[in-house]
Amino acid sequence: MSDEVNRDRRHLVGTAAATVASAQLGVIAFANAQSAKATVASPPIKPGTRTSFGLLRQIDAGPLNVGYAEAGPGNGPAVVLLHGWPYDIHSFVDVAPLLASAGYRVVVPYLRGYGTTRFLSSVTLRNGQQSALAQETVDLLDALKIQKAILGGFDWGARTADIIAALWPERCKALVSVSGYLIGSQKAGKVPLPPQAEFQWWYQYYFATERGREGYDKYLREFSKLIWQLASPKWNFDEATFVRSAAALDNPDHVSIVIHNYRWRLGLAEGEAKYDELEARLAASPNITVPTITLEGDANGAPHPEAGAYAKKFSGKYEHRTLDDGVGHNLPQEAPQAFAQAILDVVAS
Repeated sequence: MSDEVNRDRRHLVGTAAATVASAQLGVIAFANAQSAKATVASPPIKPGTRTSFGLLRQIDAGPLNVGYAEAGPGNGPAVVLLHGWPYDIHSFVDVAPLLASAGYRVVVPYLRGYGTTRFLSSVTLRNGQQSALAQETVDLLDALKIQKAILGGFDWGARTADIIAALWPERCKALVSVSGYLIGSQKAGKVPLPPQAEFQWWYQYYFATERGREGYDKYLREFSKLIWQLASPKWNFDEATFVRSAAALDNPDHVSIVIHNYRWRLGLAEGEAKYDELEARLAASPNITVPTITLEGDANGAPHPEAGAYAKKFSGKYEHRTLDDGVGHNLPQEAPQAFAQAILDVVAS
């Protein structure tokens, strides 16, 4: 997927489709989205243009009743976009209409412990381990009768998308992953890191204590805003933008899921036996074979690997893009046009 090839594709398709326009959103449509043969660049969009998805939907999927936003034609190629912590579906509030306008069926679910997603049983373990989040996403694909989807995500969402692409490649047509290959294991989580890297994970060690759990619960909004500021130091989000997403953290299971996630990574909390086989496969760091574009912002203040460290984990068609201009950790919300373009381009590859 060289830049030269992509430029040629964009030029040829742009010439043929010059009269096609998406009046409401100002997006040049994907040329024949059903066949996904080529893409054209979308015109500039200002982040924060959209503030709402409108009416949300709910569906039972595995152990959950999942809340999700949906946009675009129901018979379009499916794109599932997965958010991270401590963010929510609004990370894709500008991305979704861009892709919907291009003919895609866009599904943006709340992960377990966020927004309107709820457990169907009060006795289900509030499990935050990586394989549980991946399995719930596959369950959602089944519930929505989506056989194969393009997956995109960042943070927890990128890890979840990576896992599905690695373990269920038949369900993943292509992948866009912010910060690349994020699949881990409890064994890897026990390996000491250099001091500067350990310092970046300060909240993980805070959450390992009961004081950390109580502090996160008590100061949930303040804590989350601090993470936003540290992870995206050049993103000047306003209070309204933060409040919209922070409302999703009021989910009754949120604190339990987050604490379990980070304790499980360090081997301080048990997972569920039903996920043992999946975790054993993930501990082997499986390669990802589906077409992939990885993205990174030049101002990502959150812990993340260097692109060169994971490039060989993508054994199919692969490209890495670094975004300039102070783009931080919440890349889809900070640079929605670039994220949407990556989705379009990875399918065309």
